[in-house]
Amino acid sequence: MTITMKKALLVGAYSGSSGKLACLDSLKELQALSETYGFLEFGFEACPIKKIDAATYIGEGKVEEIRQIMLAESFDVMIFDDEISPNQQRNIEEIVKKPVIDRTGLIIEVFAQRAHTKEARLQIESAKIRYELPRLKRLWTHLSRQRTGGGGGSGGGGYLKGEGEKQIEIDRRILDRRLVMVEQEIKEVKAHRALQRQQRIRTSIPTFAIVGYTNAGKSSLLNSLTDANVLSEDKLFATLDTTTRRFQLPNHQNVLLIDTVGFIRKLPHKLIDAFRSTLEESVYTDILIHVVDASHPEALDQAMESIHVLEEIGAKNKPVITVINKIDKVTDMKIVDELCYRYPNTVVISTLTRQGYDRLFELMTQMIQTLRKVMELRIPQSHYHVASELMKEGRVLETEYEGNDILLTIEIPQNLEYKALPYKKG
Repeated sequence: MTITMKKALLVGAYSGSSGKLACLDSLKELQALSETYGFLEFGFEACPIKKIDAATYIGEGKVEEIRQIMLAESFDVMIFDDEISPNQQRNIEEIVKKPVIDRTGLIIEVFAQRAHTKEARLQIESAKIRYELPRLKRLWTHLSRQRTGGGGGSGGGGYLKGEGEKQIEIDRRILDRRLVMVEQEIKEVKAHRALQRQQRIRTSIPTFAIVGYTNAGKSSLLNSLTDANVLSEDKLFATLDTTTRRFQLPNHQNVLLIDTVGFIRKLPHKLIDAFRSTLEESVYTDILIHVVDASHPEALDQAMESIHVLEEIGAKNKPVITVINKIDKVTDMKIVDELCYRYPNTVVISTLTRQGYDRLFELMTQMIQTLRKVMELRIPQSHYHVASELMKEGRVLETEYEGNDILLTIEIPQNLEYKALPYKKG
């Protein structure tokens, strides 16, 4: 999708008396997404519905009202706040006579703009192909209309049923083949990432994944701690690529900080699946640093949405430090108080003024101490396989041999303590 249009009508749907406010909040976020992509002017329509209409989602009558609004106010495109089916998208376009984009399509395009590394580009291409495959007929309907002058007569229909249907099948095969190639490349990149992860584990350096809602200040935190020069803008999804940097705490403990892709409300499953290898960095780190923008009026909901995505990718049981960021911009301390009440291990900071950093470092140090344990072991050489595994996963501090025994002083992850306990000295 290449957009030269600048004026977009943002459309959302809600049901029930309490749904309108949430719908309007979601439309504000959709506006921010649209601005990130490049749209400049906006209108808003929150549509009450009793149930989802199979043909047009919001009902043909409401779509006709939107057509008149778009015509009267010269809107270039309609952006729908939910994911709609290819048929619904095509049916709405038939009525409004303008391009229609849904939230999923827009997020994919924003991701495509922001992907810089090979891995990110491959992952977004996978999501884009999966999104476009069921929409090929819609594309050829557009081309049919253009060739026949926009009419819906037999000329347009004949073209679609003849040449168009053949081309759709050709395009589908091309995309299917390309998807197989992209998925294979993603597997190779994923294997390389797993190798890097194993190397990190062997160094026994504690790792922290910086996670949270998009634009919460994750990259700003990484930059302020490590001078990483990671792109940090007041835009959604300024960072898509995973960045790892080394940092030394005040007690001289080295740690690794990993910046991750931001979360967002209604994050499409196509993107969660495509970016799973990147998102799963959160699963394999020792500790999560969950950054929340306390100055945002939807901070509580954004924090909940981030937790939901972490649960979906299997990281819900990780130890978490909740970093309540942008305190320098906060006007309502009730939100900060509620965040502190809801989440354990909270620290209030500002990446701009570095307020709260001492407390953050204290929490990081305390968390690290719960992760690993130094043990003195006596392991018979006949059980060398146990010693080998512990040495592979831990950090050897001292090794001696006494008779047929191996004497080990070793720092190991807490989850391996059960294997070491039978050999504990004393």
